[in-house]
Amino acid sequence: MAPEQQAKIPLSAILPPLVFGTATFNYQYNPDPYELDTTGLVHQALEHGIRAFDTSPYYGPSEIILGEALDTTFVRENFSRSEYFLLTKCGRIASDEFDFSPEWRSLQRLKTSYLDLVYCHDVEFVSEDEVMEGIRELRRIRDEEGTIKYIGISGYPLPVLCSIAHRVLRETGEPLDAVMSYANFTIQNTLLATAGIQELKAAGVDVVPNASPLGMGLLRMEGVPVGSMGNWHPSSNEMRAAVKRASDFCDRHDEKLEVISIRYALESWLKIGAAVGSRGDPASGVPWKGESNQEIGGTKLGVSVMGVSKAKELEKTMKVWRSILDGLEGGAETARKAGRWSRDHEWSLNRQKAVQLLSDGIREHIDEYLDYTWESPDKGFVNKRSKDAQLPKAQEDVPSWMTPAASPQPEEVPYPSDTPLPLLPLR
Repeated sequence: MAPEQQAKIPLSAILPPLVFGTATFNYQYNPDPYELDTTGLVHQALEHGIRAFDTSPYYGPSEIILGEALDTTFVRENFSRSEYFLLTKCGRIASDEFDFSPEWRSLQRLKTSYLDLVYCHDVEFVSEDEVMEGIRELRRIRDEEGTIKYIGISGYPLPVLCSIAHRVLRETGEPLDAVMSYANFTIQNTLLATAGIQELKAAGVDVVPNASPLGMGLLRMEGVPVGSMGNWHPSSNEMRAAVKRASDFCDRHDEKLEVISIRYALESWLKIGAAVGSRGDPASGVPWKGESNQEIGGTKLGVSVMGVSKAKELEKTMKVWRSILDGLEGGAETARKAGRWSRDHEWSLNRQKAVQLLSDGIREHIDEYLDYTWESPDKGFVNKRSKDAQLPKAQEDVPSWMTPAASPQPEEVPYPSDTPLPLLPLR
């Protein structure tokens, strides 16, 4: 979105409901992100209608890689900067280091003159006072420099997110534009829907994107991801055993836990999250075929974040997304006008019923861990960087690349069509 338009338009009127998260452009999820065809992925995403990208300085080289992918002849010749959104974060620079000072370099790394949305990142790891300081600084930049358009917070514990959102409104008189929550709307945990939405709306929050529908990789047939960062996932062995039983249940019905979990979260949040969603134009899922919000009903849609590492994963994700859109009210007419199969709407509704049925079975097996949440941060956590500390000269332009997996993050997961994908789910 162009800078001069920001003051007049709420974020909920323009943010696309599907955001491409780039935490995959990072060493935690890939041995060497520079070996991925990240430029091809970003170009393919744009071709399929994706118009929003989420990143962070904490995601290793993600900002640099995304910036390079967007700074190409292909993008410049086909898409103006005002046609896509760049979402990034500030505050978290390592697993145990937070610095909410203005000394960050996202504009340079992303090769852009402005940022559409900036979150204060993983706010539960610092004091509310530090978060408030960060929000005030971001708003100063927005108002005086015009290089930031919208401002929000991200994190895991809903009570913390809600408390800060209320405090921002109470002390500043201006609500947050966005609060990104992760792992709080999944098959296992729906607290974002049952408790979070009401509180965040009461605090005046405009948009609440849902991230990590696999609970940081918990809800997978293979179990939690264990990579170079070790066995970092905060779930207990007992909880993992319950998820394994749910996965075996899916296997017996020729389905995969991650497939059902992803479709359930995307499809359900589109409707349940509409109260804190957006009327931005969705990705059509069809190459070079745009689709407006009005063409699929004109209503607000819940916003989700997804991430992939490979072209085939993105292609499958977009097919799932297209099918979900086909299931919306008026989907039969939308499919007819677009020249697709006249029964795509009917197929989507039938798939929706099957996913819901299997979701009920999954919950029966997860049982006592329904709506269970783990501590974040762990007891004894200490921020090794004081809020007044400055980055050492040698690190000013090059952030610490290894992303410690302790921090659940707003980046999402691959959303397979109806076959499981090998990609690690993103936080």
